[in-house]
Amino acid sequence: MNKNTNFRSGFITVIGRPNVGKSTLINALVGEKIAAVSDKPNTTRNRILGIRTLPDAQLIFLDTPGIHKARGPLGKVMVHTAMSAVQEADEIVMMIEVKEPFGKGDSFIIESLPKKSILVVNKIDTIKKNELLPILQDSKEFEGKFKEIIPISAINADGTQELLDTIVKYLPEGPKYFPEDMITDQPERFIAAEFIREKIFTLTQQEIPYQTAVAIEEFEEIPEKNLINISAVIYVERANHKGIIIGKKGEMLKQIGTLARGDIEKILGTKVFLELWVKVKDKWTHRENLIREFGYGD
Repeated sequence: MNKNTNFRSGFITVIGRPNVGKSTLINALVGEKIAAVSDKPNTTRNRILGIRTLPDAQLIFLDTPGIHKARGPLGKVMVHTAMSAVQEADEIVMMIEVKEPFGKGDSFIIESLPKKSILVVNKIDTIKKNELLPILQDSKEFEGKFKEIIPISAINADGTQELLDTIVKYLPEGPKYFPEDMITDQPERFIAAEFIREKIFTLTQQEIPYQTAVAIEEFEEIPEKNLINISAVIYVERANHKGIIIGKKGEMLKQIGTLARGDIEKILGTKVFLELWVKVKDKWTHRENLIREFGYGD
């Protein structure tokens, strides 16, 4: 607990439609990669907590699944997870994409928020500066819904310092909830599984990424070798999906493992031996017991 009465702290939920850049922003604000990122929607499925400790404040960010018209049990769990995180928040960061601002999905989320939010307009690196002004003017349609409006490029960390300063300004005085060197509350097993799933999103196409789950079967630390031995199973819904993820002569699975291992080693700070298997769980995204078993939802 911090004894400085001027110290500020609180929980900040980042919310928005799928694929607007929420996880990229969380990683930029925390200063380390803790959330899976891809250019495909619905990469994030859980509430992921990221921590940034400053000399005068501790910001606890809640990354959330994108709000979308849910189809099937898994989609409904993801939307419920996101909306529940809003209720926990001291501050809300509502994120929109600069090229698709204030669509029906954005309007629905904004009107559903329980209090004023900080509006973040992301991906400003994809437009010319003079194209931003009309978007800021359009925000007046939601007068009274936003405390401030901040344009950023999460991928380039452009505007993120201004966003941090703005959030701190609105946080209440409070304690230091977590140790200074802690950047997430997620267990190492969860982070490893997320990075494996991220590479599946990055390397495969169409419906394959959405219909995969990753379960860590073994996570063994071997101190004398400065090594962690991880064995993970990638679950898919169809036999042909299994073939795609394994790839010709196992090349796709090997590539997934190589890229995931690099990210896992970076955040764990040690060498990793990663073994991957692929199994079929028929229609798991429609089976509530399996959705819970794979760690999604309450």
